[in-house]
Amino acid sequence: MIAKAVQRYIGSGDYAADSHYWLGANYVEKEINHHVALRNGLLAEVRIRTAGARPPALPDGLDLVGFTRSRVAPMVAGLFPAKEHEIVLGLLERSVVFLTPSNIEQVLTNEDCPSSAWDLANLYLGSLGRRGLDGKRAGLVGLSQETTCFVALTYFTEEDRFADFVVHEAAHIFHNWKRQYAGMPYTRTREWLLEIEFRQREPFAYSCEAYSRILALGRTRADRDKLLDEYAAGSAPSDERVDGTEVVGILRDAVAGRNGWKRILARCAPVHVPHRGVGQI
Repeated sequence: MIAKAVQRYIGSGDYAADSHYWLGANYVEKEINHHVALRNGLLAEVRIRTAGARPPALPDGLDLVGFTRSRVAPMVAGLFPAKEHEIVLGLLERSVVFLTPSNIEQVLTNEDCPSSAWDLANLYLGSLGRRGLDGKRAGLVGLSQETTCFVALTYFTEEDRFADFVVHEAAHIFHNWKRQYAGMPYTRTREWLLEIEFRQREPFAYSCEAYSRILALGRTRADRDKLLDEYAAGSAPSDERVDGTEVVGILRDAVAGRNGWKRILARCAPVHVPHRGVGQI
C-alpha cells in the first residue's frame, strides 16, 4: 500500500492527505512518516533520472546573487522610492533561487508541500533535458512558490530575446510579500510591496518582463518603439491567463512615458481603492 502510494505520487504528483495507514504511534507521526516517504521516493527518482546528465553551463565566474540583482535593479528603481531600493533588492536576492545540481536535493527536502516539491523536481528535470516525472516534456523555466521564485538553468540558454524569467517571477513577489514582513512602512490599504489587481498579476509580470528587455536592448525611443513592434508581432504571450493584446497596450503606454514602470503599475493597480487610512496598524 505504502509503496504504491509513493509510486503514484512520483508518477503524477497525486498523494492522499489521509495518512492513517502509514507507520506511526499517532496522527502526527504518521503524517511525518508519510511526507518523509514521499520525499525520499522523489529524491531517489530524481537521482536516477539525472544520472549522467549535464546541466547547462553557466558563464565563467558568474555570481548568481549579483546577477539576480543586476536583472531586477531597473524594475526596483522604477517601482519603489530610493529609500526602499536596498530593502527590496535584498529581499529579491534571497527570494530568487536557481535550481542547480548542488542545491536541488536541499530545495526538495526543504519544501513542505509534496505537490510543490513534485513541480520543482519537474522544473529541474526539464533544465537537464529530461522528461518530467509523468513522462511529459518539462519545458518550464521559472516557477513561483509564495514568496520564493525558482529558476531553471535553461534561463541562460533562452533564445527569445524578450524573455527574462527572473524579472517575470520577481514581479510576482511584489504581490505575495507583505511590507510589514520586509520591515517597510505599511497601512491597511498598503499591505503588500505593491498593490496589484488579482486578475492583472500575470499581465503585470509579462509586462515587466518584456519592458525590462526593451529597455536593455533599445537605447533610444525609436529603438524601443521598433522593439515593441517586434514583440507585438511575434513574442507577445500566448498564455491562456493573459490577453496578449492587453500586454502590448500596457507596454505601448510604458514606452511612451518617462517612467514606464510606473505606467505598468498604474495599468495593473486595483480598480477600486478603498479610503486610505491614517497611520500604521
